[in-house]
Amino acid sequence: MKAIELIAHGGIENLVLTDLPMPEFTENEVLIRVKAISINPADTYIRKLDALDYVFAGERPRIMGWDISGIVVSVGTVVTGISEGDGVFGTIKYPGHDRAGHGKGYAEFVAAPAGDLALKPLNISHAEAVAATLAALTAWQPLSKAGIKPGDRIFITAAGGGVGHFAIQIAKYFGAYVIVLASESKKDFVLSLGADEFIDYRSQKFEEVLQPVDFVLEALREDHIARTIEVVKPGGKLISLWSGVAGTPWETRAAERGILAYYNAVTSSGEDMKEIAALLEKGQIRSHIAKRFALEDIGLAHLEQESDHVQGKLVITFD
Repeated sequence: MKAIELIAHGGIENLVLTDLPMPEFTENEVLIRVKAISINPADTYIRKLDALDYVFAGERPRIMGWDISGIVVSVGTVVTGISEGDGVFGTIKYPGHDRAGHGKGYAEFVAAPAGDLALKPLNISHAEAVAATLAALTAWQPLSKAGIKPGDRIFITAAGGGVGHFAIQIAKYFGAYVIVLASESKKDFVLSLGADEFIDYRSQKFEEVLQPVDFVLEALREDHIARTIEVVKPGGKLISLWSGVAGTPWETRAAERGILAYYNAVTSSGEDMKEIAALLEKGQIRSHIAKRFALEDIGLAHLEQESDHVQGKLVITFD
């Protein structure tokens, strides 16, 4: 089968198209013929990371990729609820600060834990499904547990990207009043997703125009938290998607202001994917695909992702 091997950390020249044997799968896994994969900012960070043996548990060859959608061709002996021929999608074996994760998604066939997957809705394409894997999980997991009530005000940063465009839709699903931070070029896009107010990060200081909010979903890094923490009402919450909060000055400042600030680490979850699948099937959220690439052009997809101007999601599709 065709696959993309990461031969070393660094630039896109280390992403090499190769031929590999078909993957073996365990009793609790399924073998999937991949129809589409998704590119995330995390893919580009990991590609450059000088800790690849940790991320991939020392395994060779290193095959990146955690977001997949495809057709099941074989099923492990203890798997239930998934059958040969089913369309499935999910984020598989996603790594974290305390765990390795060798998803091996950049390939024509993938062995995936059944517990990381959901059935793909029949009324959406594999490209639309795979766009709603890690990005949608990253938004769904914290927002579904945050205790949002109808009418609560939520401020979402980096709202025009992969995570942000799902966060807008999910927050609206829970009945929130949504204020977003993005570039002027993405204004029409984020408003079309349901955002109630738009702030241009280049021309406006959000602290000067934003009324206090009940929640912040902070998708930017580190020192940006020092700014967003000041716009949360006492009793509100700041949820950081990328930077730890515990033991930092931001945690101290949050306590001073009477708010809860914490980091939410996304994890693979078939149960959460089923919730996302239901929203997709009913049209309550939708994927926006910015651009599609072929597997052999995956390096170009990485460069596009690194431009930080992607509106929605980048996907790789297989014929």
